[in-house]
Amino acid sequence: MTIARRDLFRMGGLAAAGLAAPGLLAACASTSSPASGEKAAAALRVSLASDATTLDPQKQGDLSSMNVLINVFDTITVRDTDDKLVGGLAERWESVDPRTWRFHLRQGVTFHNGEPCDAAAVAYSIERLIDPATRSPIVELRLVTKAKVVDDRTVDLITKEPDPILPAKLSLFGGVVVPPKYIKEKGEQAFAEHPVGTGPFTFESWQRDSQITLKANPGYWNGKPAVEQLTFRVMPDPSSSLAALQSGEVDVVTGLTPDAADQLGDAPGFKVVTAPGVRTFFVSLDTTEGPLKDKRVRQALNHALDVPTLIKSVLNGAAERTPTLIPRQAFGFDPAIQPFAHDLAKAKSLLAEAGQSGGFSLKMSASTADKDIAQAISGQLAAVGVKAEVSLLDPATFKGRLVSDNKKALGAMYYVGNSGWTMDASSNLQSFVRHDRRQSRWDNSRADELIDKEEQSVDPETRRKAFTELQNLLIDEAPFLYLYQVSILYAVSDKVRWKTNANGTLAMASAKLA
Repeated sequence: MTIARRDLFRMGGLAAAGLAAPGLLAACASTSSPASGEKAAAALRVSLASDATTLDPQKQGDLSSMNVLINVFDTITVRDTDDKLVGGLAERWESVDPRTWRFHLRQGVTFHNGEPCDAAAVAYSIERLIDPATRSPIVELRLVTKAKVVDDRTVDLITKEPDPILPAKLSLFGGVVVPPKYIKEKGEQAFAEHPVGTGPFTFESWQRDSQITLKANPGYWNGKPAVEQLTFRVMPDPSSSLAALQSGEVDVVTGLTPDAADQLGDAPGFKVVTAPGVRTFFVSLDTTEGPLKDKRVRQALNHALDVPTLIKSVLNGAAERTPTLIPRQAFGFDPAIQPFAHDLAKAKSLLAEAGQSGGFSLKMSASTADKDIAQAISGQLAAVGVKAEVSLLDPATFKGRLVSDNKKALGAMYYVGNSGWTMDASSNLQSFVRHDRRQSRWDNSRADELIDKEEQSVDPETRRKAFTELQNLLIDEAPFLYLYQVSILYAVSDKVRWKTNANGTLAMASAKLA
């Protein structure tokens, strides 16, 4: 498939449009209050491709829900707009011993209902999250065994084994702090229907599958937001969302694909903004049987792919190549690791060495949302005699099979994306590499040792060396087809002033309407 490339990225840029950062940008020195001479805008309207599943932040694990909730709740740490880990509700933290992280909290922060956000509230939130009775889908804190109050502004998180990136895991899903008194008095159902947090916006209303309305929190500890009202409108159809943008019904259209972004054309008063993202895409290979058991075959398939052409023709340039599974912004990424070269002659030679000179056939599963790229990959593999028949599944079915205990549920090959929002290479590797993990289909003892080393060591240099060796091993063994990390695309009105980071969540505390 070929999509004509237009002047998509001349229409905007990170500096020109500025998109909003995830979380509350808690450690920014300046507040989000309007600058001198600016008036607070009446409302900011943002489109979402899908509705939240619940407004209880500890009983959801999807970005659609988190994009809303990150405006109502604060997290213990935060990623700033430069992708650095900075303080949120915690001003600072340190490792007391290999299994204890200590967090020092901000003074004077209160929930929207007036109850204090202190160490007891943080400890309650962590204990609630890890309690099996909560049935939380959030897995990042699986190593935490206890939260211990040291004093009113200090809390220790104790783990069953060392977790070197625990502070980073508290910057989004795992780090939300909830109000103990409110939940105990009102009940969990009431909390899920009318959430109370410490964040820059307070909850107003939720019309399911239609819109969620929030109101600026005048007492927000980091300064009242510049917009009085924040409305998230559920608009699954990209064309309808863009039409609403042009008619003035919404100010920001999120979650755009390159195809959808291209529809806006050169319409005056609007722009498409692109920002680097950390969601990395690849093809998982079942290395346990069949032709893919031979690493020469797996290497051949990587050489058969022309990834730059895939990025240019199918994604309109809205991606950046990655040598392995790790995005460039993540700790542990080694820029010295080179990706596979597109070399059809080399690919055919490797297939011949492996006894597959006549090619072979297998199936490649993908979500219907990824139809175009899956078919393009299949077409490139056909050039070396490998017939990868694309099997398309609706997104819900694809996800269900992906997270099931059956590692063969998606066949010999499947196209998938993985977002390492902790900005640490461990997040990109944790489910797919070590042989006993849920999505792993590769058994390599040295890879297992390296995963253990980077997951359990608190020494950054030890971890960095483990990541480098692991990336070299991933190139040599090629248990995946390595592709790219996609850019974040938004369509915005020219009056919007907003900046994102690589996580791309929709925190709007600093957003302004000119």
